[in-house]
Amino acid sequence: MNLQFEGLENVELPARPLHLAIGMFDGVHLGHRAVIEAAVQSARHSGGLGGVLTFWPHPSALFRPGSPTRLLQDSRTKTRVLLTLGVDAVITQPFTPEFAAVTAEDFLPWLKQRLPRLAAIYVGENFRFGQGRRGDVALLVAAARSHGWRVFSAPRVNLDGEPISSTRVRAQLEAGEVDAANALLGYCYFADGLVAPGKRLGRTIGFPTLNLVWSPALRPRLGVYAVRVSGATAAAPLPAVANYGLRPTVEQTVEPRMEVHVLGDCPFGEGDNITVEWLHFLRPEMKFANVNELRGQIARDRETAVAFFRT
Repeated sequence: MNLQFEGLENVELPARPLHLAIGMFDGVHLGHRAVIEAAVQSARHSGGLGGVLTFWPHPSALFRPGSPTRLLQDSRTKTRVLLTLGVDAVITQPFTPEFAAVTAEDFLPWLKQRLPRLAAIYVGENFRFGQGRRGDVALLVAAARSHGWRVFSAPRVNLDGEPISSTRVRAQLEAGEVDAANALLGYCYFADGLVAPGKRLGRTIGFPTLNLVWSPALRPRLGVYAVRVSGATAAAPLPAVANYGLRPTVEQTVEPRMEVHVLGDCPFGEGDNITVEWLHFLRPEMKFANVNELRGQIARDRETAVAFFRT
């Protein structure tokens, strides 16, 4: 069961007890998964439904419109990852001024009106809720008791002695430390979208590329990466090398572009929807004196990527 709802007012669920994980869950990293998987497992054991209540946009877009938090994923991508965790339903609640005005004391009655079969709530230990973020886990536990709900608070998950957080993942991607970011996420960071027409420069210099339409809010470090590419026309993910950057040698774009060169026969073409998993940072983006220098470096990048996939 993979149900998706936009707004709590539109939720229609089967008549079974709902075990609900609540949070922003940007990136759906290992810390988030501890909360979500607890809800799913409890639902399975009790014959209930495992659901996720998340929010869009991030509260900072409302309270700091000039400098909102740059998110790891858009709402569609986050939902896609959440559904891989076995949840029965993903509810995306618009974070509007009206929703932000709901007080901590009124939040649970507000929730009960919209989710009458709610049985248990699952959150992280640092969860905050209600107007001005006044509500904490202690208040949530006390308020839920009066409704007959159970509350489960998952402790922070650590890796290498530090808590896993979306902020930490963002910092690692901006530094090009994609291997470390993937370890925190529990899966490979990825970009997906349509292959768009390009200027075919790569083809003319011997390295044809797929031009991916992708504009994340949080931009990873510009540079060259070893990646894997998948799509409907490939039986398995294919090794590739990708450049994410501004093309300073040939064009100097304003927005970064992603160009992917498959290390072998490429079954993808314009109009195909592909997913690119980021595996390892190879080098920063550079400007070359001419196209011949660029061609030579691309050849070296290709060999470096081939060697990476051999290890």
